[in-house]
Order: sequence, then structure tokens, then C-alpha cells
Amino acid sequence: MSDEGTPGTRQVSLDALRALAHPLRVQLFSALTSFGPATASALAARLGESSGSTSYHLRQLEKHGFVREDTSRGNGRDRWWERTPGQIEVLGPDLVDSEAARAAGELVESEFQRLEEERFGAFWRARHTLPAAWRDNADIFSINLALSAEELARFGEDFEALVNRYRGLGADDPERRRVDIHLRAFPVIDPTTTTQQPISPDDPEGAQR
Repeated sequence: MSDEGTPGTRQVSLDALRALAHPLRVQLFSALTSFGPATASALAARLGESSGSTSYHLRQLEKHGFVREDTSRGNGRDRWWERTPGQIEVLGPDLVDSEAARAAGELVESEFQRLEEERFGAFWRARHTLPAAWRDNADIFSINLALSAEELARFGEDFEALVNRYRGLGADDPERRRVDIHLRAFPVIDPTTTTQQPISPDDPEGAQR
């Protein structure tokens, strides 16, 4: 799961996962991740909800450590919220065998994926209005590689090391803007056989698009 701020992965407990497994709570968590700190009223306007509803669900997220108050903002009347820094792992090794956790995790991940596609759609529709530097340097890239399980693990480690090079480069710099980066690395399964897709001898290095 994407992260915000300092490195470190938190494995979500079953109680916390159940608390997150609500479409509006995932939307609130995602909005604070993608767009930065906001008040309950601002989030309500963004998501088409009432401020009473967003306030309630933010407090539930706070109880389980997903969000926290941004004490550097606000004027005493408006309470600002931010995502708690750090990466989260929705289905850690302690939960993968739990049917309840898998059901909650499916809801959470499905909503995250829907919101990712929604943000990409917004970028794609607006790309021609962006300054050339931002439009031309946005990258849409995927590749299909032949890897062993160990190589896949090393790929993830290399990717994390690359991400860490760019952490904390000054989020308040006006020349910087939030950038969505998505990596989906998983073994290809053939749905007709429910087995891992074999490597084609005609494409040993992988297909790219």
C-alpha cells in the first residue's frame, strides 16, 4: 500500500483492517494521502458527503492510527487531519489465513484500486492543460518480465531503495507537486488453468507496453 512521509511498514491488525473496510473511510484515507491535510468540511465537499459523516469516520480512522490531527494547521475552530506517515500492509503474514481479514482486505484493496483508476482518469483527461514539463515527463509504463520468486523479491527491494532516494525532498517547494506512482508486481496466472503463466520461448525477456 502506498505511503506518505517517513519509511517504515506497519502491518495492520484485524481490528484496524475491519475499521478501514468501509468505502468512505478508504476514500478519506486516500484523499489525505493524495491531496494532503484537510478539514472534515473540505473532505466532505470533495467527496460529496456531510461534514458530520466525514468527522465521524475520521475519528474512527484516528482510533486505529490511520490518520491524526495536523496540529500545525487550524485556528481553533477547524480541526485539520493528515494521514499518519508510513506505509501500511493490509494483509500481513499474521492475517493471510484469516477469512475475515481476507474479506475486509478485498473491500479495502478494491476501493484503493478504484480510486487509483479515478485519479489516473482525471490526469488523462486534463493532461493537455498541464505545463509541458509536467505533461511530457509523466510516464505510463508497464512490462512483463520472467523472474524467479527470489528475483521478484529483489526487484521490490530495489524499487523501495529507489523510492527512498526521493523521500523528503521538500514537499513545501512550490515547484513540486504530488505525484502518483504505482507498481503492481505479481505472478501472471492463467485463469483457464489457475496456474502461473509459462514463459514464452519467443519472448524470454518479457513483453513491454
